[in-house]
Amino acid sequence: MTSVVLPRLRFKNFPSAFTILFIITLLAVACTWMIPAGAYSKLTYSAESGMLSMATPSGDVTTLAATQEELDKLGVNIKIDQFTGGIIRKPIAVPDTYERVIPVHKGIGDVTKSMVEGTIEGADVIVFILVLGGMIGVVNATGAFNSGLIALSKKSKGREFGLIFSVCFVMALGGTTCGLEEEAVAFYPILVPIFLSLGYDSIVCVGAIFMAGSMGSTFSTINPFSVVIASNAAGIPFTAGIEFRVIGLIVGFAALSAYMYWYCKKVKADPSFSYTYADHEEFEARYMSDVDMNHELPFTPRRKLILALFILAFPLMIWGVSVGGWWFPTMAASFLAITIVIMIISGLSEKTLVESFTKGASELVGVSLIIGLARGVNLVLEQGMISDTILFAASDFVSGMEGSVFIVAQMLVFALLGFIVPSSSGLAVLSMPIMAPLADTVGIPREIVVSAYNWGQYAMLYLTPTGLVLATLQMLGMSYNKWLKFVWPMVVFVLSFGALMLVIQVAMA
Repeated sequence: MTSVVLPRLRFKNFPSAFTILFIITLLAVACTWMIPAGAYSKLTYSAESGMLSMATPSGDVTTLAATQEELDKLGVNIKIDQFTGGIIRKPIAVPDTYERVIPVHKGIGDVTKSMVEGTIEGADVIVFILVLGGMIGVVNATGAFNSGLIALSKKSKGREFGLIFSVCFVMALGGTTCGLEEEAVAFYPILVPIFLSLGYDSIVCVGAIFMAGSMGSTFSTINPFSVVIASNAAGIPFTAGIEFRVIGLIVGFAALSAYMYWYCKKVKADPSFSYTYADHEEFEARYMSDVDMNHELPFTPRRKLILALFILAFPLMIWGVSVGGWWFPTMAASFLAITIVIMIISGLSEKTLVESFTKGASELVGVSLIIGLARGVNLVLEQGMISDTILFAASDFVSGMEGSVFIVAQMLVFALLGFIVPSSSGLAVLSMPIMAPLADTVGIPREIVVSAYNWGQYAMLYLTPTGLVLATLQMLGMSYNKWLKFVWPMVVFVLSFGALMLVIQVAMA
């Protein structure tokens, strides 16, 4: 009898970001067959009609007057001006309206379909990243990066960690005030070569940018995309409980700085200690191929001006997001405008500039696709009608617990929900109308639930593949298992310290 040998998928190394997301998409499809389908009624506001509309799980739509009285009748404890003022734009889940619906089982064909749809949905972020890549390619072609990097490395001699600390501080500040997350990918191309020239590795790059920004977002103080919108959805002012978030931010940043200092000192003393030492040659070739530290290019006034324009794009972006109401299309347009100015003053030929732009953009295609594929996972869960079921089960799980146990359990529930909905604003409007009223039943203030949401959700976003992590790792060519080895102490810290802070708040309430 002839034996049949079936092909087996083998991984010589840890799976890449693309493979991880493909596997997670398959699991999401399987979950639509195992988890009952269900949904809450959703409430939205139309600025055109000036009316509220409530869509039931069965598809019926009821139009309501945009008044506080109507919200109170529905048990939605949110001020009406949060809707009419445009602060809450996404559909709000209406409490006590969950019901089972006809299952929407996903199949193998939906795996690739969700990947395509997720990429289309993420087009605004993808265009921003491609424009950023093109901008970097143009600046590289002018030699401004090379000459500026050499000048900076000489001035930073002996004070290397001071630069790391400064970047961590700025990123944490951006995270706590304006939720600097997806926008942070713009900082890698300018900061990674600097960190490498100072003798550090790829882990330090991700730690100083992504992890520091995430630590700031974890302990958000006035971040409009998490704590503000979550407080609004919980029906309380965002200033409630801010003193505990400020204390958390100080302690969290201190813990991050100490951890970064320990790791940086170890890598500086012995480069082989690096968690990514096996890949350091490939990583350095990716970011330092155009930089020759032994061949000093003159740092001419023209190159200084080009570098200044390049750097100017980033504080301009932060201002636009936090004050100007910008989103990715506007950010991409501002980066493109500055790129055109750089092209005009560069002195390079039109052909060289166009080729440099397209080459730079092409190097970030992989990162762009990762963002689209991650969104595809969430589309499967939403279209499969199981996201609300998971939220309903989570709220039922914590309901009726004793105060301290209840709030710690809520933090862990938000950590789980952070994987299902890896969007701070999306999770806030979906979960807060359901979870915040549960605090009333155990006699604790709702602002403590907002803290539990912040600390639980972001502890998960440090490592969830459906968030920004895999796009970041793809940009730096780092495998997921090596990042986990570095980040897990910070995840344990956030959950442990967060639980302690929550219990203290309950005790003081």
